[in-house]
Amino acid sequence: MTELAARIAGAPISWGVCEVPDWGWQYDAVTVLAEMRAVGLAATEFGPDGFLPDKPEEKAKTLADVGLRAVGGFVPVVLHDPSHDPAPEVAAALEGFVAAGAGTLVLAAATGQDGYDDRPVLDSPGWEVLLANLDRLSSLAGSRGVLATIHPHVGTMVENADDVEHVLNGSSIGLTLDTGHLLIGGVDPVALAVEHTSRIRHTHLKDVDAAWAARVQAGEVSYTDAVRAGMYRPLGAGDIDITTIVSTLEKSGYDGWYVLEQDTILRARPVDDGPLADVRASIAHLRSIAAGLE
Repeated sequence: MTELAARIAGAPISWGVCEVPDWGWQYDAVTVLAEMRAVGLAATEFGPDGFLPDKPEEKAKTLADVGLRAVGGFVPVVLHDPSHDPAPEVAAALEGFVAAGAGTLVLAAATGQDGYDDRPVLDSPGWEVLLANLDRLSSLAGSRGVLATIHPHVGTMVENADDVEHVLNGSSIGLTLDTGHLLIGGVDPVALAVEHTSRIRHTHLKDVDAAWAARVQAGEVSYTDAVRAGMYRPLGAGDIDITTIVSTLEKSGYDGWYVLEQDTILRARPVDDGPLADVRASIAHLRSIAAGLE
């Protein structure tokens, strides 16, 4: 196994486990973690609140018992509201990270609303608050030995090309390169990887049906409905140049995780392999890229 292949991790959302209310049928943690190990994943992100035990030491033990390392996880917090201090939420989350030996905090600039189908417009004062919070929370995480990143994400306050530019120019925090959310938000993930390689500190790999992404951008269909319709594809089966992105990062000396994360909505418990088939296909594609870089 190459050094890259040893840094392939999973995420519960690939099994349909999500924090959004009424997202779909949800697997239990025992099943998801067992299937991650069965397909050879080395580590996982934590998933939404309630997926793993809340107590830090129990969270750590749950992963250790199945032989999975902890990557860290997605923490959506309101960053733009001057009346809201996100630091206590993040500090509480970091307790679980430290206990489990997880090194990466993936922040998302939550709107304060449920779901990812709509977002308010952020004004200049709101941006000032958001950017200041990013650097403040990055310092807070660093004081606990955890690397903080910001995740451009559909339906959050950091979504499109202008938002990403605000973050790049107005803060020092690293980026989570989420290939799918960037494309859907109107950002070319290949160009971002090439032009801002040094700011990329964590990676979520998705492949996307570009036609569905265009419909979301145009407002013809909601993000949730597009996910339900199969907008996300296994790596190599969509329209994103995953090979160029991974090659660019590896040649730059990137040593972070590649988290396989194909957002999935399940209507009911699958009677076959379900999402596991897509995870296997994505692992095979990424390992083939790794082999080509040797």
